[in-house]
Amino acid sequence: MLSKKAIIFGAAAAFLFAAGMSPKPKQENQTMKTAPIDTIFTQGEPNPYGKFFTGQTYLTMLSGKDDVFNAPIGNVTFEPGARTHWHKHDGGQILLVLNGEDRYQEKGKEIQVLQKGDVVRIAPGVVHWHGAAPESWFVHLSLETNAHQNGKTDWLDAVTDEEYK
Repeated sequence: MLSKKAIIFGAAAAFLFAAGMSPKPKQENQTMKTAPIDTIFTQGEPNPYGKFFTGQTYLTMLSGKDDVFNAPIGNVTFEPGARTHWHKHDGGQILLVLNGEDRYQEKGKEIQVLQKGDVVRIAPGVVHWHGAAPESWFVHLSLETNAHQNGKTDWLDAVTDEEYK
């Protein structure tokens, strides 16, 4: 005879499955690797915004949007060659490079190479992308600015291999 806990667990699992809330299998490109570089914060899980990135990235949210602070801060880890799509933040963004080597580019400008300790201030509405160098892991903190007024991010096209190089 099944225990009361087993019956409740089974019923809950059946309900979640029927409601379409069963765990989703990891996508093929979402295999966990541990960054071989030092970082202060936990690497996190495969990035849930992965459809807006080329290559594998990982995300740990350190602060989210809420009624008190409303200051989204994410620790983002990029595997070599991984990068965001072109995008813009209505409220702007600040990137704090923690380790590795980064590529950063604003639309119509030259690519910048960033290293540990670099800070990038991205004005509201500026179309840009950022990501790891081809042979380097990369970790940064991403701070959304003015999130209480304009916290929207518009994701655009993927950065082509030609643009990346």
